[in-house]
Amino acid sequence: MSFNLPDHWVWDFWFADDGAQFHLFYLHAPRALGNPDLRHRNARIGHATSPDLVSWTDHGLVFDAGPEGSFDGSATWTGSIVRDDVGLWRMFYTGSRFLSPDSFANIETVGLATSPDLFAWTKQPGPVVVPDPSLYETLGTSSWPEEAWRDPWVFRDAAGLWHMLVTARGKDGLEPDRGVMAHATSSDLNNWTVQPALSAAGSGFAHLEVFQLIAIAGQNHIVFCCDTAKLCGPRAGQTGGVWTLPVGEMPGQVDFSKARLLVDERLYAGRVALDRAGKPHLLAFNNVTENGDFRGGISDPLPLVVGADNYLVVEA
Repeated sequence: MSFNLPDHWVWDFWFADDGAQFHLFYLHAPRALGNPDLRHRNARIGHATSPDLVSWTDHGLVFDAGPEGSFDGSATWTGSIVRDDVGLWRMFYTGSRFLSPDSFANIETVGLATSPDLFAWTKQPGPVVVPDPSLYETLGTSSWPEEAWRDPWVFRDAAGLWHMLVTARGKDGLEPDRGVMAHATSSDLNNWTVQPALSAAGSGFAHLEVFQLIAIAGQNHIVFCCDTAKLCGPRAGQTGGVWTLPVGEMPGQVDFSKARLLVDERLYAGRVALDRAGKPHLLAFNNVTENGDFRGGISDPLPLVVGADNYLVVEA
């Protein structure tokens, strides 16, 4: 069955796999808020486990937001998890700080928490990665209402260097078509150097959210999301949702103008997971009804295949 909570909205999520259990880390906020749009200002990270990506056991809150005024003082948002060379699990997550209750102005940065077992987490002093204003748009430098620096996806290359892909916006280009894939590097997962973006503005996405890099049958794929409202430029008028793009060796330059819709925005923030047989499946959160009302909750796995042109498609 899909994962949901009766008294909380559930949306963005990411996985860690310890070999025996799939660990789901998900955003949630209380339905008692009344308005689902308020969930972003009140998001916290929860934890659940499953042997098969279908039946889930919930373990509740992972950690709380920071004190008022801190980098994650409003909310804790989407991230990813890797395991370092000594076996310590590291969660890189988004810290959100809204500047006032009646404004959309929001500063996003990347924080870090560590765990020996994926259950007990210790937040580290943060933030650990912030945008370089010489390379990326920051709050107040455009009409965009937030300082976009979120959804970190961390991976290691063959030489042992760690890389972080981040949702951000470029300094240049016609507004609002400035969504880019930001990039940072680290040799030790503690000290990070912000690098130039791995993509250019102008590909039709005001933002490219929730990156995932995954190799399937020897082919690298980028999975990300962008909703209809944030499609612009050459993609204005199209339908948004979860997008996919086959890519070469990463890190490398990515041309998001070649991205293709995988599923429409009835599902959002999709993640690809490999089951115990190695078959890829897409999971995503249930986004909106036909009336535009937010639903929440995470879908059952949808089996994927690699098409003849190397793009991912949902298996018929």
